[in-house]
Amino acid sequence: MKTKLKDYWHYNEEIYIHEGFVRFIEDDLAPQAQISKKTFWDALKRLAIKFSKENERILLRRKELQNRINTWYFNNRSSIRDIQKYKKFLKNIGYLIDQGANFRIDTTNIDDEISEKPAPQLVVPVDNARFAINAANARWGSLYDALYSTDVIGSVAQSTDFDHERANQVISWTKSLLDEVLPIRSHSWSDLTAIKIENHELHLHDNLGEVFLESKDLYQGYNLNEQLLEILFCHNNLGIILTVNKSSKIGKLDQLGISDVALESAVTTIMDLEDSVATVGVNEKILAYKNWLTLMTGEITSSFKKNGKNFTRSLKMDRFFISPMGKSFEVRNRSLMFVRNVGHHIMTPIVKLNDGSEIGEGLLDALVTTACSLADLRKKGGIKNSLRGSIYVVKPKMHGPDEVTFTNDIFKEVEDILNIPRNTVKIGLMDEERRTSLNLEECIRRIKSRVVFINTGFLDRTGDEIFTSTLVGPMIKRNEMKSADWLQAYEKNNVDVGLKCGLIGRAQIGKGMWAATEQMSNMFVQKIGHIHSGASCSWVPSPVAATLHAVHYHRADVRQIQKKIAQSPESTETHKNQLLKIPVLGGTNLSKEEILG
Repeated sequence: MKTKLKDYWHYNEEIYIHEGFVRFIEDDLAPQAQISKKTFWDALKRLAIKFSKENERILLRRKELQNRINTWYFNNRSSIRDIQKYKKFLKNIGYLIDQGANFRIDTTNIDDEISEKPAPQLVVPVDNARFAINAANARWGSLYDALYSTDVIGSVAQSTDFDHERANQVISWTKSLLDEVLPIRSHSWSDLTAIKIENHELHLHDNLGEVFLESKDLYQGYNLNEQLLEILFCHNNLGIILTVNKSSKIGKLDQLGISDVALESAVTTIMDLEDSVATVGVNEKILAYKNWLTLMTGEITSSFKKNGKNFTRSLKMDRFFISPMGKSFEVRNRSLMFVRNVGHHIMTPIVKLNDGSEIGEGLLDALVTTACSLADLRKKGGIKNSLRGSIYVVKPKMHGPDEVTFTNDIFKEVEDILNIPRNTVKIGLMDEERRTSLNLEECIRRIKSRVVFINTGFLDRTGDEIFTSTLVGPMIKRNEMKSADWLQAYEKNNVDVGLKCGLIGRAQIGKGMWAATEQMSNMFVQKIGHIHSGASCSWVPSPVAATLHAVHYHRADVRQIQKKIAQSPESTETHKNQLLKIPVLGGTNLSKEEILG
């Protein structure tokens, strides 16, 4: 039965659309994306009507499977640790599916940031323009600032006044790093007395004469602007920029006059519409969409006041260097941006069907974020996100292969509606639900021409582990969960399956967030473990954290690590058996303090 809804436009008498959203589309998105208003509204109507019932069906399927698992747990308490019996049951109900023939992904038109540059990955709320701009601009970060402002070299700075001793510690630490990643034959960077460019070539000197890099290929070029000299190096496919400015405060502390060392840091960034935002209201969601649109147009700005002064932030332009051959070349100055949509389970009041029911917010995200990205794809120059004509979407909270197929079908429809080539939209697959972990290879198969990213995450995945098996009994404590058999198998399985499916050179294998934003020393010690486990990117919470984590990608060669792991992977069945070990507390009794703590 049709009803009239206040503040809604009844389009073609088939769907209701919130008037605030109508204004955003017609005034902002349609002109910037160069699509007609009618094209967008017809697309939205088509998506809402075609996919809403299937969206409802997959959510009912989740409930059905959970109910059957609950019943099995209730009826099989005495054999709860019988993995083969448990596995047979899960196969019988379609929770665990048979694995198909081996395959390799064939995703094309992938930007170098994904295919060629293992590096840190930022995740930021896209509803905050200032945070989003800072993240997009975090492609390069000052190592000097990162070390000076955190506890990596010891305690944090005790005063806002400039500390010469601390600055010298930073310089010394950095030169030791340069000895590791930009080694000089039989010398240390601390020995150098002069650094200069002559005839486009790099020349290094100590007190006895000229010295040389162990590999001249490390030097990529330079940029000279009056007294400021920038020298570009490349190690492990990541850039390092030494800035020489002898007249600056920092430059005066160093005999070479190096005033900063910048590392290529947040090479990719996820602009988040999901976990890190609270876009419950219509206007909040529209603001997030507007920010994504203006990130794609390159016109986003954020004005604020700090210490009594007004500032306006915007996206950085790319920078230029001169090669050793005297040729000018461009260096990317911004992070490649993904956008994370919401999962299939969330509904939105922005669009309603004739019966008053809300449509899946994931349907709306798919259309709007893709349409916004057309503003980037159709630009001839200026600030560009993808140089390969691709749109990068991270899709979370998918339970198993059928839900991945549903996502793929949605984006096929969106591409057809917007008249863009098939597989323009690339997908980052979040491995954060139990049914996806157990069927990861089949999930990847369903999007083998789109996938550019798989990722693990402790909190969400642990949440689903607990939720699935709640009826078994109390679970082990949080700290114990991190060393549990299932979690170790989960992390290894993600890497092994990714490598088996051919993600090297085509897609990222990611690891989860470091959430303790003030504990950078601990992060610096621990997070290199993600690289040694085979990850090509790992999440960080801030630009400073990205710069510090970037050091790890110089100290460890991701590609060599991945190739070594790929030569002797553990079997998928071994991983699955470990994944099915329910982390139940068993006969252990917890104290009152442990329960409340």
